[in-house]
Amino acid sequence: MRIATWNVNSIRTRVGRVVDWLVREDIDVLGMQEIKCRPDQFPAEQFEAAGYDLQIHGLNQWNGVAFASRLPMTDVERGFVGIPGFGKPPKVEHELDGAGVPIEARALGVTIDGVRLYSLYVPNGRSLDDPHYVYKLAWLDTLRAHVQAALEAEPDLPLALMGDFNIAPFDDDMGDPGFVPGVSTHISEPERSAFRALEAVGLSDVVRPLVPEGFTFWDYKRLRFPRNEGMRIDFILGSHAFADRVTDAAIHRNERKGDSPSDHVPVVVDIESEVDDDMPMIFG
Repeated sequence: MRIATWNVNSIRTRVGRVVDWLVREDIDVLGMQEIKCRPDQFPAEQFEAAGYDLQIHGLNQWNGVAFASRLPMTDVERGFVGIPGFGKPPKVEHELDGAGVPIEARALGVTIDGVRLYSLYVPNGRSLDDPHYVYKLAWLDTLRAHVQAALEAEPDLPLALMGDFNIAPFDDDMGDPGFVPGVSTHISEPERSAFRALEAVGLSDVVRPLVPEGFTFWDYKRLRFPRNEGMRIDFILGSHAFADRVTDAAIHRNERKGDSPSDHVPVVVDIESEVDDDMPMIFG
């Protein structure tokens, strides 16, 4: 099964490009972030014509996550247990967290062929003194608790968190000179500690062992892409049962080229399907 994650930065703007890539690269499952639309606004027809079913979690023109899959999706979960919200209660109907704060469309979970997958768009943080930074750390800590509970209940669960984490875990993951240690988000020690906390509960970066170098995001401004001043902030973190099945991985850097690209590129892994050893062998 070929699984990918891609922050598409507005699916209505880039639907043709995304669907063409799905078909060309023979992708079975794609987790998308920043779709920036409600489900009724999502350009579903092009995905469906290419043989993909959809699960969509979008509330407005901001954020939003989705899955496109050629395989059946079950156990659909919008958000996760205890997910915090951010901002002021809106005038329209909206799901609220325990403090009465609106929950954003940043997490979507599905099960596909026995594999539990989450498409995640982690809050940006904005600046170290911004309330959004506090929200980001709380969001990540709640995610950690959710994953820890899931893996304690089912240690052999093949589970993967995939998406835009808005964290560069190592110094070599940050090539944008505009991000300054001690001043900027994405590289602060509390953010990196939150990333390590996800690994501490049983997840690992399943792409880095196979693709040790490479960025996944380049800002549109200041010629960041031609200068290769990017960041590695898009990841697939898998449980041991998921990681053990990974056979290949890639960062599709060329998708940052061409007409109207997203500022992120796809990250892809191939995993082996489970084989039932008790099934009888059939000889022709």
